[in-house]
Amino acid sequence: MNNKFEFVATCLFGLEKLVGEEIDQLGYKRLETIDGRVTFEGDVSAFARCNINFRYCERLYLKLGSFYAKTFTELFDGTKNIAWEEWIDKTDEFPVKGHSIKSKLFSIPDCQKIVKKAVVERLKLKHKINWFDETGIKKQIEFFIFNDKVTLMIDISGVALHKRGYRAMSGGAPIRETLAAAMAKISRPREDVLFWDPFCGSATIPIEAALIMTNTAPNINNSFISEKFSNIPSEIWVKAREEAISNIKEDTSFRCYASDIDPAVLKIAKQNIKKAGMDKYIECFEMDALDIKTEGRRGTVVCNPPYGERLSDADSVFKLYTDMGKAFSALDRWQIYILTNDEEFEKRYGRRADKIRRLYNGMIRCNYYQFFKPKN
Repeated sequence: MNNKFEFVATCLFGLEKLVGEEIDQLGYKRLETIDGRVTFEGDVSAFARCNINFRYCERLYLKLGSFYAKTFTELFDGTKNIAWEEWIDKTDEFPVKGHSIKSKLFSIPDCQKIVKKAVVERLKLKHKINWFDETGIKKQIEFFIFNDKVTLMIDISGVALHKRGYRAMSGGAPIRETLAAAMAKISRPREDVLFWDPFCGSATIPIEAALIMTNTAPNINNSFISEKFSNIPSEIWVKAREEAISNIKEDTSFRCYASDIDPAVLKIAKQNIKKAGMDKYIECFEMDALDIKTEGRRGTVVCNPPYGERLSDADSVFKLYTDMGKAFSALDRWQIYILTNDEEFEKRYGRRADKIRRLYNGMIRCNYYQFFKPKN
């Protein structure tokens, strides 16, 4: 094996910049960024450090090779030329899945069959066996074909990285943890400024904000499929976790409010906050979002209110947005950050945003409306 590896970090559209900044902070080298994925170079420590520390990445892959293919013959040959035997042992399970965008080879089932066949033929030759029972460790092969360029990878995360482990239960329409972390990060949380989510639901946004402010690695307590890989030294995982623990900042004065009008949801929120170990920093209570008062404090509101199509009817949601605009206008110099898929939100809210950022809540295209200047 080489001392340097190429990795692919996938993410929700709009979070590529944040993923890239994390790569920089960990000391690895960015190579390429396209919608929804960042390719970078790192040493063997990246297997552990990136899986444990990435806040905005959905899944991490080891890139094994790339080539151009417009025919199934080219796909087969290019795949077979890759040294799969370095990563897939005789008993390993190696299913294939993938995506194809703007390419001649667009049939996913056909591409899966060709890639699988090529990998099998290569492994037959290298392992000198004719049958693979695939009862061992799962080495998920992923192909990504974009503009006829094929990239072949192995999943080194296993469980998706947005599944932190603290959210055993959720409210009606939970926001993904990676997006919640991005929303918190973009709002620039500070120790001397109250952070408040008045539509907290399962408390994902407050928890992610507290994890950021305590510098707690989001997946520090999780395990990853590549921990089972025979050619990855076990000590890198020990060192990465020790490093993550040493980086935690427990003495922060950061404080966060997580409130909601639904008492049933708040029970879940409190459980999640405690399980995440962030109950020292987050106060969770029942309150109507329209009743927020500054009480002389500096504050930032970060929220993901109902969209209409999933939790409530559209008319009531649009009225809520109007009422929010009136209520939040009394928050003086507080900064307000609101995620919604309503393209007419500013009109209903009664104020033009100082900045808008396009983000995706799963497959729902949203705008992140940012109000950080006093209303004229």
